[in-house]
This record gives sequence, C-alpha cells and structure tokens, in this order.
Amino acid sequence: MEKKMKLGSVRIGGLASYGIVEGEFLIDIGAVLQERFPDLKAVIAADAMEAVKLAAPQAPRIPLQDLTFAPVIGNAGKIFCVGHNYESHRQETGRAKTSYPSIFVRFADSQMGHGEPIIMPKVSTMLDYEGELAVVIGKAGKNIAQADALQHVAGYSCYNDASVRDWQWHTTQFTPGKNFAGTGAFGPWLVTPDEIPDPATLSVTTRLNGTVVQSQPTADMIFPIPQLIAYISTFTHLAPGDVIVTGTPGGVGAKRQPPLWLKPGDTVEVDIPGIGLLINPVHAEA
Repeated sequence: MEKKMKLGSVRIGGLASYGIVEGEFLIDIGAVLQERFPDLKAVIAADAMEAVKLAAPQAPRIPLQDLTFAPVIGNAGKIFCVGHNYESHRQETGRAKTSYPSIFVRFADSQMGHGEPIIMPKVSTMLDYEGELAVVIGKAGKNIAQADALQHVAGYSCYNDASVRDWQWHTTQFTPGKNFAGTGAFGPWLVTPDEIPDPATLSVTTRLNGTVVQSQPTADMIFPIPQLIAYISTFTHLAPGDVIVTGTPGGVGAKRQPPLWLKPGDTVEVDIPGIGLLINPVHAEA
C-alpha cells in the first residue's frame, strides 16, 4: 500500500505555500507548482496528488522551525460542524436523542493553523476547547450514498472548534459563538486516507496544559462520517476543499463543575494518533 502523505499549508517568510511534511522538514511543493496550483485546495480540486509527488525531488526542503503553519484549507468554500455527535457529549449536555445530525457552519476566516494562538475575545470569559476530527472533501458530489462516501474524502486533520459559550448560548443558533476570529484551529496537516481506510478506528484526545480533558474513540460517533457526508450532500453540493468537523467528545469545559474555561497562557493539544498533534497557545484579544 502506498505510504500516506502529510500535506501542510504554510507561510514561509510571510509568503503562502504548501508542501509535504517529512520529519522536521517541509518539501516546498508550492515553490514548484504554485503557478499551476496556487494552494492545497487547488491541488485537491485538480486531483493533482501525482503532480505533487513528481515535483517533490525538485522542491526545496524547509526546516519546520523556519515556517509558520496556516489552516490546512484556509479558503474552504464550506465548513460544516457537527454538534453533539459523541454520545458522551450528548449526555453531558442533556440533549435529547435525534434522528438527524445537528449541523452549523464556521467561516473560513475564523481559522488559524497549528502553533498559532487561539484568541480569547474581550467580550467573553467563557472560551472552551473542542477537540475534533476534520474531514476534507476531495471529490465533488451531491446525494452521495453512504457506501460511496469515503471515496469523496481527500484526507483527515485535527481541529479545535474553540467556542465562545456565552455567545453560543444567546439563542438556540450556534453561529455567533462559533465564528470569533482565531477560534478555529485546523492542522497541523492533512493526512491522505491511504492508510486510514476506516476513520472509525481513530481516537480523539484533548489535553489542556498537559492534562487529558477529552478522550474518545471515533467509533463512538452517533452519526459516523459516511452518514454525515451522505446527509450533508443531500442538502448542498459538496466541493473539493470543503470541510466537515465531525463533533467533539464529552469533557468540554462548560459542562465541568466548576466550569473549566480557557485563559491566556494556556496550551491546548488535540491528538489523533495516525493523523497528528495540533497545539495552540491561548492569547487574550489585543
């Protein structure tokens, strides 16, 4: 079986690029292919992974310490987030069981990359973590059958759907609390699905300042990834580079006694073995 690739979106000297992460280096594919494929979303849309592999021997190798990670897909056309999709989280929130997934949207400009700060807004002290598995769509589709759904996946990544809870709770609609700038951490990279034929075999762990606060196998999702893709593609056309953030396990700060809110100086890690480790400090809004 072909070795999976880790593909990162980055900034090098302030300029956007992308490439293959190997060890402590990025093979800067953007330096070779950017005129044809300006970003990772364009690579995915063109189904150009073979071109990426062919460009690798010509591409410069950049130490990871000399670059900044950006959101994996910073210009996603659509980002769908799934609420209460682990039974442990549904129970801690007291939500009733439903026949359909709870879907809300996040805007692409609320995102940041691995290593960049989660921003606690001035208008709230109720900033919460939500470690999640993110799915990036690779093949467009409408009315996708569950049996075919994973064929539409370009890869997987880690996500921290950090939530401004009081703004989320203003009404029954989640949008305000899920779209503050600097609250959607997405990274560190995209892992192609070559060696992850079944994303239900993964696990999601979140650590706050080194202490585990969430840990659950993805098999405990109420609505598994194929079902989410089928459901979402029924009401909208899924396009390459679209993102589905698949829900968070139980253990969120809002439901602890007392509540465990993020504060400046904290560090949050979202760890999905086989995918990556997403690490973000927490800063106050300037």
